[in-house]
Amino acid sequence: MEELLKKAMAGDKTALESIITQHQDMIYNLALRMLWHPEDAKDATQEILIRLITNLGKFSFRSSFKTWLYRLATNHLINYKQKHFRYPLTFELHENFLQSGLAEDISYSQEEGVRKLLVQEAKIGCSNAMLQCLDASQRAVYILGEILELNSQEGAEILEISPENFRQKLSRSRKKMDRHTRRNCGLVNPENACRCHRRVDQGIDIGFIQPDELLFVPNQASESLVATVEEIASHIQLLASNPEYEAPEKVVAATQELLQKI
Repeated sequence: MEELLKKAMAGDKTALESIITQHQDMIYNLALRMLWHPEDAKDATQEILIRLITNLGKFSFRSSFKTWLYRLATNHLINYKQKHFRYPLTFELHENFLQSGLAEDISYSQEEGVRKLLVQEAKIGCSNAMLQCLDASQRAVYILGEILELNSQEGAEILEISPENFRQKLSRSRKKMDRHTRRNCGLVNPENACRCHRRVDQGIDIGFIQPDELLFVPNQASESLVATVEEIASHIQLLASNPEYEAPEKVVAATQELLQKI
């Protein structure tokens, strides 16, 4: 990687394109967890890739490139103006949503493949929405420390705070997420009434789930995307079980077009 970076910094476009290709999926998945909506994540990813291109010369090799890139991306995402979550989502609002409108079954379709996709859409959308209940700074800490499992030294370096401060922030975010999921999510606590399949009908009614244009479950079926989630035992597994995504073609094409202009 060091040799590739030096080539890119010396003006080698092929090396630069290789660096972007290797890291664009990582950036998109971070953006999706931070911003919830794929369109916001696409736009933010493109902006971060542009910042990568224009700021690469500032990389000093004092830290790992991955840490440097996560810092660049996270700083951008914490301050990103979302189009689809313009108003703060709170744990109270999310709890009210989870405790109302539960259906006994999915009435939209009896076809097993369709039902699995709708349940997965509900699960991913809801678990990512939980993250939006944390403010942007808390969300970044939680994603880095809990979902991506970076240690406190790595997380602190990315957020430019002390490891102790990172651990304290992560502990507070964990407690908030744990309390919320244990009070509401039936996958975490079987005593709760909410289950992903019981959310589907209401999700369709209010437009949260659009069966003909799923946000989180691509219609190319892979086993990981349509797998059932009944065995998920904790809020960490609930979020970590969400699929990893490839950066959309829109992002890739726009970045390649930019590279041609350099």
